[in-house]
Amino acid sequence: MTTFHDRIAAELADIDAQGLTKPERVIASRQGPVIEVAGQKVLNFCANNYLGLAGDERVVQAGIKAQERWGAGTASVRFICGTLEIHKELERAIADYLGFEDTILFAAAFDANGGIFEPLFGAEDAIVSDSLNHASIIDGVRLCKAKRYRFANSDMDDLEAQLKQARADGARDIIIATDGAFSMDGYVAKLAEIRALADTYDALIMVDDCHATGFMGDKGRGSYAHCGVEVDFVTGTFGKALGGAMGGFICATSPVVALLKQRARPYLFSNALSPAVCGSSLEAIRIAAGDEGDALRQQLFANAARYRAAMTEAGFDLLPGEHPIIPVMLGDARLAQDMAARMLELGVYVIGFSFPVVPRGAARIRTQMSAAHTFDQIDLVVAAFKTAGKELGVIK
Repeated sequence: MTTFHDRIAAELADIDAQGLTKPERVIASRQGPVIEVAGQKVLNFCANNYLGLAGDERVVQAGIKAQERWGAGTASVRFICGTLEIHKELERAIADYLGFEDTILFAAAFDANGGIFEPLFGAEDAIVSDSLNHASIIDGVRLCKAKRYRFANSDMDDLEAQLKQARADGARDIIIATDGAFSMDGYVAKLAEIRALADTYDALIMVDDCHATGFMGDKGRGSYAHCGVEVDFVTGTFGKALGGAMGGFICATSPVVALLKQRARPYLFSNALSPAVCGSSLEAIRIAAGDEGDALRQQLFANAARYRAAMTEAGFDLLPGEHPIIPVMLGDARLAQDMAARMLELGVYVIGFSFPVVPRGAARIRTQMSAAHTFDQIDLVVAAFKTAGKELGVIK
């Protein structure tokens, strides 16, 4: 009889045989445009370090100072004895930056998306969710008793059909849930059209802006600012553009935040965000919200335009878009892993993405631009892609 451990070993072997194993390469340096991996300096073109602040000395020192003052952590959840002054400062800072009344903090953005739906919506309500939403939104919806509807990615006709169905089914409240920018493809949600449909069918809008906060829209306020609309709830992270550490948040009205603090399980049953993360995030918000942030955003999108143009000219299949996420489409999972391995040999750190992170047959190298990259570094990466692409038969 097959034992449990035999079954696990067989499943791992099958994953590897399909080329779906996701290796974890150990980084021996601070996050940045150049990192150390396996004893060599390599160009890093796959981090979510959009504004280049993850290794910024000001951000690092702000985290150190916060930890020196407040300690390593609270050893408690927020409502027991885990709320520090710096938590309230961070809540106020991110709410003001993004233009909301209030904020609730979570240990991770995954927890924010996991905790938003269940306290606010019940069996009488409906959640209409984009088919390509992040896994954390999908899991959050599963935890909620509201009726579930799904629309094809950014398909406004399908969204309207689902909204009509939800209304016909007698939904009390309807919430449309979408990523602001879809992390695997770099597509930006059609929030202006979603806003119009939400107004027509009296629906709320929730946007996960993890891949938009800090660098899209006016002052980097996010995808909704980029699209010129207002939304009801924004979830986001301090783990990408805003410092690169970890931690998530939900911005909403003060009554909504008050209820979430009473009922959201990831908030009630998880330790408070560490002081070091709070300190680093506060400094990152300060930078992102100011004139320096404007300059960083300008450089970020200039880098993305240069890279996209050069890779297209070289013959690579790129998904269209305006976002600094620029996927290099390869199709085959094994090819994606082989390409990533060869690129590392050529001095470039990128990662192959395959099922279940992306659909089967849609494997890719997801490259990501940072404001910290230079044009010279971009040109070197494109040259490496050309070499690897020709060797592996991806381009001629």
